[in-house]
Formats: sequence, C-alpha cells, structure tokens
Amino acid sequence: MNKPFSLLIKPASADCNLRCRYCFYLDRCHLYPDSKVHRMTDDVLERMISSFMATDQPVYTFGWQGGEPTLMGVDFYRKAVELQKKYGRRGCHVANGLQTNGTLINDELASLFAEYSFLLGVSLDGPLDIHDSYRLTRGGGGSHNDVLRGIDALRRNKVEFNILTLVNNINGRRGRDVYNYLKDMGINYHQYIPCVEFDGIGKLLPYAIDGEVWGNFLCEVFDEWVKNDIYKISIRLFDGILGLMVNGSYSICHMAGNCCQYFVVEHNGDVYPCDFFVMKDKRLGSIMESTWSELLTNPLYIEFGALKNNWDPACSGCEYLNYCSGDCLKHRIPQPGSNCDISRLCSGWKKFFAHTLPWFEEEARKLQRQRQLQSKGSDPRDFVLCPSFNIGRNDPCFCGSNKKYKKCHGAGR
Repeated sequence: MNKPFSLLIKPASADCNLRCRYCFYLDRCHLYPDSKVHRMTDDVLERMISSFMATDQPVYTFGWQGGEPTLMGVDFYRKAVELQKKYGRRGCHVANGLQTNGTLINDELASLFAEYSFLLGVSLDGPLDIHDSYRLTRGGGGSHNDVLRGIDALRRNKVEFNILTLVNNINGRRGRDVYNYLKDMGINYHQYIPCVEFDGIGKLLPYAIDGEVWGNFLCEVFDEWVKNDIYKISIRLFDGILGLMVNGSYSICHMAGNCCQYFVVEHNGDVYPCDFFVMKDKRLGSIMESTWSELLTNPLYIEFGALKNNWDPACSGCEYLNYCSGDCLKHRIPQPGSNCDISRLCSGWKKFFAHTLPWFEEEARKLQRQRQLQSKGSDPRDFVLCPSFNIGRNDPCFCGSNKKYKKCHGAGR
C-alpha cells in the first residue's frame, strides 16, 4: 500500500433538498440517469468500510458529503459507525467528518454525531441577505433560518462544527461583514473557499469571483482577525500557512504539489480522483470490483495527480509558489483566447500573500521559539522557518510531488 489516503463519500450522490444557484455538483446526477433517487446501499457501504479499514492508515478518515448527506437519515450513519467498529482493528483511529447545508439537522442526528465525535462543516454564506441570495430551497425560498435551526441543534447536543463559507460575487465584497457576523454568532472555526465556476468556453459565471475579489476578501478577513482574534478564532487557510511554515507540511489540498490525496466514492461505489472532477472520463473504477491498491496505482489516478505541478512556466519564478503550488486545478482553466494556465485567482493570492506573509513569518518564529523553550537540550539553531524549504536541489520536493526539488518548487530558484 502506498501513502495514506482518505475517502470523500457521496452517499446520496448529488441529491439535495436545496437548489443553490452556484452548486457545481448538482448536475452529477446526469452520470446516473437510470434512477431519480440515489442512495448508497448497505452492500456498498459495507464493502467500502471493510476494504478501507483493511488498509494501513494512521487515521481512517471518512468524509461524508453530497449533495446533502443528511438525506440518508440517522439509521444510515448508525450503521456506518457499527461497521467501522466491526472492521476496525484494536487501537486504530477513525475520524468522521460530514459537510452539510444544516437544514435537516435535528436532535436525533445531532445526538448521534455527538456520541461518535463527528466533526461537522455547516455551509453558511453570511447574514440572511447574503446567504439567501444563492442558497435557496427547491421552491425558491431562502434557507438561512433553517440553517440556524440546525446549528442550534448541534449546539444543544455539543457537536463540534465549523462554518464553511463559499465566497461568491456578493459576499466576496463584504469580507468584514461576513467575518464579524460569524464572530458575533460565536463561531470560532471558519473556512472560506472561493466560488470559481466556468461556462462551456471557460468564461467565469456571474456568481463566481476573480482574483481581485478573492484577494480583497482575504485581506479584509485577515485585517479583522489579526486585531484581536488570532488566539480565539481558527481560520483554516491561516492555520494551513502557519502549519507549513512551522512544520513544513501541507494541510490544505490546493497547496500540495500532487492531487493524489483522497478518493471520491459515489453512492454506487464508483471511484473518482477529486470532488471537482467527478466526470465520466475520470472514473477510476468501483470499490465493488477493484482493490484500493489497484486504484492507487491506476495510471489515470497517477496522471491526474501529476497534473498539479505542471503549472504555468511563470509560476516557477514566483516568490509565492511554496504557498499555492499553482493553485487548484479547477481554477487553472485558460481564459478564452489564451493558452495561459495560471489560476484565475493568481492576482488575489499575490495580493493576500504580499499583505500577510511578513506577519505569518514572525508568528511562525514565535511558535518555533516556544517549541525550543519546551524542548530540553534542543539547539535554537535547529529551528528554522519553513524547514522543508531548506532542502537540497536534488532532494525529493517537500510538496509530495515525487519530483526532485529542482524540478518542482525549486525550479527557477
């Protein structure tokens, strides 16, 4: 078995009780036209869990997504946990995460999630006027108040959760408002991801954002956060940057140098390499027919993963390459009339990094000094900023691309 991997599972496929205008996954139902309702069967569930837990993993990480995964109901997740217990070896660690729109969360579900330490991500785009612009019910009504009711149920049952905010063309221009709204709600764990969606010819759709909006949004959020909240509120991107500087390892998907990080498992057992690339020509196989070793060594999977560090030549000389690795493949679709493979968010990333990296570097040095003080007999000279950046040109690159440093992040340096 090769390096560790995790599962991102679509037990209800793209089925959802909402009709968010910017949803990129809703049309994946077209992959399975023989049924109007898509649900993972007990046979597929057991095969997935038993085979995954027969592999050697430091942590068996199950990410339940959709569509809307709570459509499966409480009995499905109760069965999933029982199967994890059945096939788990003594001493193994299992982590369950679930991303939800929050509207179907009730006390029964929340109680189960609390009992088995599920970590939930709840989608909330900001105050009612922002959230209800795009996150609509089937009937066209807003979903904001239903989300808040779901959050109340999670709090009553003491379920750990964070908020995922999709940054679109509306809330992308109100970074301070969004951040302070979540802060005032007592939300201490934030995740902001960009809405970058294209039409058939590579043009950004109206609700999507460009680099300018993304950069301004991140800078606004950072400026609010850094005032008083650096030890109170966790922002996943900021944590990831500090983690890279201090530990020399990536914790955020788009920052890595290879896209072989996890598998998407659809409701019927079909396997794909990435949430954004669940497409007919990217299907790797099925867990009902293939082993995980076969899927890991599938040439299509390996080729897909290697696309990540085939970034545009201009990226090789960029001072911020270590922090974005060319950005997500999904954001690197050339603009109409251009062969340039640079992320549509590149200008925004540059603005954000120029604005914030000096602070992150100083904070990383503080953290390393604290480690030195806590490590008896250690030499302060052993603690250097971004330890994995200080490697030989012929050493394997720290990003996980399996290339030499000089052929990867070290190119042009």
